[in-house]
Amino acid sequence: MLVMDRELDCNRFILSIPILHQTLPDDSEEQHKKPGYDDEDREVSDKDKREVASILVVEDNKDMLAFVFRQLSSLYHVLIAENGVEALDVLEQKSVDLIISDIMMPLMDGVELCKHLKQNLDYSHIPVILLTAKTNLESRIEGLEEGADAYIEKPFSMEYLRANVANLLSNRERLRRHFIEFPFIKADAMAQTKADEMFISKLNEYVLRHLDNTDLQIDDIADAMNMGRSNFYRKLKGILNMSPNEYLRLFRLKQAASILKEGTYGVVEVSYMVGFSTPSYFSSCFKKQFGVLPKDFISH
Repeated sequence: MLVMDRELDCNRFILSIPILHQTLPDDSEEQHKKPGYDDEDREVSDKDKREVASILVVEDNKDMLAFVFRQLSSLYHVLIAENGVEALDVLEQKSVDLIISDIMMPLMDGVELCKHLKQNLDYSHIPVILLTAKTNLESRIEGLEEGADAYIEKPFSMEYLRANVANLLSNRERLRRHFIEFPFIKADAMAQTKADEMFISKLNEYVLRHLDNTDLQIDDIADAMNMGRSNFYRKLKGILNMSPNEYLRLFRLKQAASILKEGTYGVVEVSYMVGFSTPSYFSSCFKKQFGVLPKDFISH
């Protein structure tokens, strides 16, 4: 039975359980397992990891953690943590596409975790769904002000949670596809936070200054961004779902499209202006990206 407690501003659960005598498993066999997880549940092949989104579930209640894990693991690669501190440890080691976090947790609660993520350049692009038993408007506002992308009150429908997850992931993927397919959509349209806006702006400014350099190296760009190569790769992958080399090539092609549209320069000139080594390779990349040759793009 669910009771709304107005004084405590939260939901109170009353559960009647029949008495059942059951032999418990030997501690020595179970002490290294978390409740609700089988070894095979945790094993996801490298192939599966590449093909599905990775979701980090942060929840201190082991039963709830196991429940959400089981409900989502058939659709996504699911990682787990029992508080915000553990979540940050996971994020240092794994790439994550979305985070689902309870609010009330020890060591670091969900709101603190969300605030930390949205202010940290390495993680600011990751969408966050907050779960809470608090029903007051102030708690909802606090979570959203700290950058939460969705706020769901307990008890919740698992179908509703799955719909929110799918919606956040599909919306971002739709934006990414538009950015890739359309020549005049800029990367800053992909920014979800102020930190992401600043990152993309700084990145674009640096690449633009070195646009005609055919030997521009990814390590040089990462250094200019004050990031290690691996963190730079992970950040671009998180925002745009592409590698630094893929982004550099796309940036060159988008700049070429803008220059060609002005009608001042020909295809050969533009190819060198944007850092391609040969006009033929430029034309090939342009057609593959935008579905039309540069010379035909001019006439359009």
